[in-house]
Amino acid sequence: MSTNSVTVRIYVPKDACAIACGADEVVEAIQAAALARKQPVEIIRTGSRGMLWLEPLVEVATPEGRIAYGPVEEGDVAGLFDTGFLAGGAHALRIGRPEEHPFMAKQTRLTFARCGIVDPTSYTDYVAHGGYKGLERALALGPVGIIEEVKKSGLRGRGGAGFPTAIKWKTVADARDDRKYIVCNADEGDSGTFADRMIMEGDPFELIEGMTIAGIAVGATKGYVYTRSEYPHAIAAMEKAIEVARQHGMLGINIAGSTHSFDMEVRMGAGAYVCGEETALLDSLEGGRGTVRAKPPLPAHKGLFQKPTVINNVLSLTAVPHILADGGEFYANFGMGRSRGTMPIQIAGNVKHGGLFETAFGITLGELINDIGGGTASGRPVKAAQVGGPLGAYVPTWQFDLPFDYEAFAAKDALIGHGGIVVFDESADMVKMARFAMEFCSVESCGKCTPCRIGSTRGVEVIDRIVAGERREKNLEVLKDLCQTMKLGSLCALGGFTPYPVLSALTHFPEEFGDTPRRLEAAE
Repeated sequence: MSTNSVTVRIYVPKDACAIACGADEVVEAIQAAALARKQPVEIIRTGSRGMLWLEPLVEVATPEGRIAYGPVEEGDVAGLFDTGFLAGGAHALRIGRPEEHPFMAKQTRLTFARCGIVDPTSYTDYVAHGGYKGLERALALGPVGIIEEVKKSGLRGRGGAGFPTAIKWKTVADARDDRKYIVCNADEGDSGTFADRMIMEGDPFELIEGMTIAGIAVGATKGYVYTRSEYPHAIAAMEKAIEVARQHGMLGINIAGSTHSFDMEVRMGAGAYVCGEETALLDSLEGGRGTVRAKPPLPAHKGLFQKPTVINNVLSLTAVPHILADGGEFYANFGMGRSRGTMPIQIAGNVKHGGLFETAFGITLGELINDIGGGTASGRPVKAAQVGGPLGAYVPTWQFDLPFDYEAFAAKDALIGHGGIVVFDESADMVKMARFAMEFCSVESCGKCTPCRIGSTRGVEVIDRIVAGERREKNLEVLKDLCQTMKLGSLCALGGFTPYPVLSALTHFPEEFGDTPRRLEAAE
């Protein structure tokens, strides 16, 4: 029994992944064990460091720094106390200083520098770790200077085709209207993606700061974070942080004592995948059914409530505070080609070490999957990886030398998208995967354009005929032709990108579309 009267700080994530793995039960067990031993402890709930296979990851503050243990289960807590983990003692679950773990040590953390370290809703903690330095410099530079700094950084949208952020901002800044808006697309619906959720749960002030800087840059006074109903923890963290920011004068009228005003709120969608498309998102935000709008007019001219609107995703907006604080040139020094800065890459699927890995553009896909991710969790050889969500191409192992770069991926008819990687081993059925892409599109289509609405349904039927052995060669030609029609004729990326997984499966794994008839079950 301890007689130590010094309060020990213990850090346990309240990230959704950690909670799903039992973090709340671990906290209760720690509190009970500490009480029984008459050991005062202070438990701080943080975001996740991103080493998701080690969740719940429990960290203890010691004179040598924070020492981590994981994955900790409720039943492990008594043993941890017995071996002196409050002082960083030896234990089978001890991994040492988190920043020295190979998974963390290889990263370049800018956007996620504070995630897993700070109390997400503590304004004091945020400022103590470099928060609001970007806003301070932004206020000194003014709107023109902010946009110029973002232009120097080379920041591109962290999703879709990677459109230059500065161009979008300047278009809205130059627009003349009585009201402008900043909309954050946090409707993170791609498979294998969780970076937006991690930021909102682990460092929400960073998103608030980024949106505030964007508002000053373009003359917007109101912002909305549009996220999905499946993210209750993220919504709660964002709403709490917004309230705290208002209390400290960082939102509302005359933010940070300046002449600028900006406020924001969180809006929850109903979980429609198509609402990740910016114009469908706007319809939903306005209270309507999420339906894709024809462009032009662009949202930068006529967006939310027909007013000039900046629409960026979470990873784009949370890069902005660092760009302003450290300078656009500093940020541009990371990366390769036209892909500048860092990218929070999400490694998921059949992989041993899944998690969030932030690094400069240029790292190869093979390094990410085999070296960082540790290969498959099943132990079987890797067969392919889908990058960029359910509508991303399947990249085979012989293309794993592909650098993580927008143009390099585009040259291979692939997409980076939101930076999600889903790994598959040799047991994956690529015909099922191709069929799933068409089926997914048919279910999620808003129905506005024919190539997406009808094309995807016909796509499922054609693939079924191919695997049944019906006029195989003719139907393969029909499928390829259908993909080109969807790619070129769809109103938005839902129909336009669906051909990527289908054509990549056809191109790289043609033997699986063989002439042996079989019955195709839906992909799990």
